[in-house]
Formats: sequence, structure tokens, C-alpha cells
Amino acid sequence: MFDKAKNKVEETAGKGQEALGKATGDSAMTLEGKVRKQTAQACYSVNDCIDSIKAKTSEDPIPALLIAGGVGFLLAKIFRTRHH
Repeated sequence: MFDKAKNKVEETAGKGQEALGKATGDSAMTLEGKVRKQTAQACYSVNDCIDSIKAKTSEDPIPALLIAGGVGFLLAKIFRTRHH
């Protein structure tokens, strides 16, 4: 919940910074405001995705455990040092 509020503040600050940059003719400030705003909006999507994954894995943890085990097995095979 705190992340969503923080992202909303960053998005609003980015919009304000972008508007101030346009009003003063400062292209660097305008660009920085746009980047700040877009970054906050991207964080919404990432947080929504993480929340969805958390909900799905708490409902049915077996597939998540199997996937994690498979990934761990593959990483062990890839990074294993050979001993002769």
C-alpha cells in the first residue's frame, strides 16, 4: 500500500516537473519530469504483477514450488564446476 502512495506522489511530482519545464522552456527539466512520471507509472504495472503472482502462489503453492525447484536444478547444472 505504501508503494502505491509513493508511486502516486512520484507521478504527480513528475507531472509538475514536466509542466514547469514546459512553462520555463527548460527541456532538460521537461524530460526529467516525463521520465519521473513514466517510471512511476511503470512501477504500478510491476507492483500489480507482483501482487498477482503473490495471490496465485498463495492460492496454489505447488506449481510455484515446482517451478522454483526446476529453476534451481537448471542453475545448479549450468554453474556446476566439474571435479575429476
